Amino acid sequence: MGNQRGNSILLLFVVFGGFFIFGLSENIKGPALPIMQSEFKLHESQLGFLLALNSLGYLLACSFTSSLSNMIGIKWTGILAFGSMALAGIFMFLSKGYTTLTLSYFMLYLGNGILEIGLGIMAARIFTKNTGTMLNLSHFFYGLSSIGAPILGASMMGWNVLGGELGWRGMYLIILSLSILPIIPSLLGRFPEEHQKDGESTSFRNLFRDPIAWMIVAILSFGVVSEISIGSWLVYYLENAYDWSLKKASGMLSSFFLFFTLSRLFVGPITDKIGYALSIMIFSAFSGVCSLAAVFSGEKGAILFAIAGIGIAPIYPTVMALLAKQYSKGVGTAITFTVTILGISSIFGNLLVGFIIDFFNRVLGQGSELFGLQAGYVFIAGMAILCSVCSMFLYKIFRNRKKVEGKEKRYGDFPIY
Repeated sequence: MGNQRGNSILLLFVVFGGFFIFGLSENIKGPALPIMQSEFKLHESQLGFLLALNSLGYLLACSFTSSLSNMIGIKWTGILAFGSMALAGIFMFLSKGYTTLTLSYFMLYLGNGILEIGLGIMAARIFTKNTGTMLNLSHFFYGLSSIGAPILGASMMGWNVLGGELGWRGMYLIILSLSILPIIPSLLGRFPEEHQKDGESTSFRNLFRDPIAWMIVAILSFGVVSEISIGSWLVYYLENAYDWSLKKASGMLSSFFLFFTLSRLFVGPITDKIGYALSIMIFSAFSGVCSLAAVFSGEKGAILFAIAGIGIAPIYPTVMALLAKQYSKGVGTAITFTVTILGISSIFGNLLVGFIIDFFNRVLGQGSELFGLQAGYVFIAGMAILCSVCSMFLYKIFRNRKKVEGKEKRYGDFPIY
């Protein structure tokens, strides 16, 4: 019993620590990019190519991580991810030009992609009870590090080390070296293998033909596009719609992330209690309604932009919990299928918001800037509403299955619907 408890603690360190470091590695680039651009004299197009290549590396990793974990095991998949991120930090420190910087970033995001899928598979196998609670708590650590990452990165770059500034190279080296820490409990811990159950194993072919899988993809895509778009466009909206200062608008975005992070900390037990599909339906609708109310109530209702974070935060981890229960035999394949398509969908999210704003500004002419901004943000809110609508259909599918079987269909200790 003692050994089992000790092993559980080690695995918690791997998952929670992994999500914490994942948040740091993804969000320290904000204060570093302008300095990199200045040092290497990069054009905006080169910077855009750098970030696009990162996304490519991330998607590439998402596409093969499930197969990799089947080949070498989830333990060594996680260790490979952490190791490649630490190695990327060394290469960044040694970067002397745009090419080596780009290759270093590509390696980092390749490691990030392996880590995201790997942590999802780990969590699905480890947290067989109270899955929604534990996955929301895991993503809380990602949100916690994401809040502090830009401030930490900017501060570290100004540190005086050995008579000179640490700079972006030293900052990346130190932060990404933290990836080594979860390797220690990974080596010591015993990871559960995939539960073998009767019935056909999940495969990409089966997922492509499964309407529930595509419904889950739609739910996650609409929810995450809304989430990412808020982070990308809220400051821009407040600055241009209400003439807010950058500091004031950034403060509202920080409030959004505060509500977002606290939501992941506290709402997990609710998702386990009432069911995943129903939880997503309620929370995404709440987020969409808050965003719409914020747009139409004007500046006096701006706090509703931040409160919307309560509803949008649980979507991603709760969908992961849903996948873990719905596709318990082959969860790695299901997560890979869903997240890969999500990554493709997310690329178009910010593009569509910008296109909508430009479209209305051009059609309506000068003086219509506020209407264009409102139209763009209504689209963001609409994504959350569509997430809720798709969840409602999924909820009905599970309800109908219950009626057909003549009994309550349970996954674990709770009704999934």
